Amino acid sequence: MTVTRLMRLLPKLTTTRPSISSSSFPLKCLFSSTSSSSPSSSDVVSSTAADAVDLGDEEEDDVPIYSNPTATSGVKPVIPTLLQPGVVVYDGVCHLCHGGVKWVIKADKYRKIKFCCLQSETAEPYLRLCGLDREDVLRRFLFVEGPGLYHQGSTAALKVLSYLPLPYSALSAFMVIPTPLREIVYDYVAKRRYDFFGKSEDCLVLQEKELLERFIDREEIMYRARPDF
Repeated sequence: MTVTRLMRLLPKLTTTRPSISSSSFPLKCLFSSTSSSSPSSSDVVSSTAADAVDLGDEEEDDVPIYSNPTATSGVKPVIPTLLQPGVVVYDGVCHLCHGGVKWVIKADKYRKIKFCCLQSETAEPYLRLCGLDREDVLRRFLFVEGPGLYHQGSTAALKVLSYLPLPYSALSAFMVIPTPLREIVYDYVAKRRYDFFGKSEDCLVLQEKELLERFIDREEIMYRARPDF
């Protein structure tokens, strides 16, 4: 009788075994539904790449255009090839021009405008970008607002004013005056600026080194004058 009972129980035991394996089916469904709601691998890659681009942009704003720490130790600094927007290229030996730069630096509390002496090698990429030579900028200073966007003379001066906080930015309203009329006044003063205000033998910013942090060619200037630093 015992053997007969065992034989009868065996089919029941075998029929209960599939219920154990069937419990894994809902688990598989759970994983399946989770993966379908998660982003695909291409989405992950694209979002990661986008994050990397954003991070790169943030870091680029904090990285100065010069990174050569040995400029004052006698090693000639490397001239940068990556151009920056919002750069004023001006006659660095002109007393009138230097006075204007000092005024802008004082008024520009948000530090939107940067500067570069025309006499430095750092200015050359900006000149090439705008299709100008040094004589052009000696006549009318240059403001490189951004890629493919630059201004000279009175228009450049008014554009720079527009980047300053109030009340200075309100002066850019003089842009309504026709350009030929503005340039007549600008050119008259520019041609006689050395006679009226004088000039120096080297970039005047060397006499006020606290201003150098606003100059993209500061390491080049420091290298030229390294015995004085």
